[in-house]
Amino acid sequence: MAQGEFTDAIALLKADHRKVEGLFEQFEKATGASTKQKLCHQICTELKIHTMLEEEIFYPALRGKIEDDTLDEAYVEHDGAKVLINDLESSGPDADFYDAKVTVLSEEIKHHVKEEEMPKEGMFAQARETDVDLVAMRDQMLARKQELLAQAEASGLPIAKPSAVNLVTA
Repeated sequence: MAQGEFTDAIALLKADHRKVEGLFEQFEKATGASTKQKLCHQICTELKIHTMLEEEIFYPALRGKIEDDTLDEAYVEHDGAKVLINDLESSGPDADFYDAKVTVLSEEIKHHVKEEEMPKEGMFAQARETDVDLVAMRDQMLARKQELLAQAEASGLPIAKPSAVNLVTA
């Protein structure tokens, strides 16, 4: 993952989107339980890293520079995905609703990606209209991504923590 591969932070995030879309497509075609579990783990890892990059670096840099509603919705959408990710990571392909949960996660991510990548009013289009240095941000995000990939490989990533949605357990 070299800096030159991505012109800026948005190009990096879009590449993540395409990778996860491909993994979801592979999951839909997969048959064996071990293949499904491996693909689901890859999907969850990619999404956890991506959401961390957006929530730690991208979104905070845009706060006050683009529509707050756009950012607020993105955090809530992430939280919905995190709930499914945590559920999937704590179960296996023979668990009830496993495939359905992956399908719903895929649909949630497609919606989220559409909102970010929409021409003109999407988050990425809004970000391009700001004074945020998207090239410097790319470098910061790539460094953080390398750290998270190393952590995922060595000890695994921590459970995904919702930040905007309060999970009521009673």
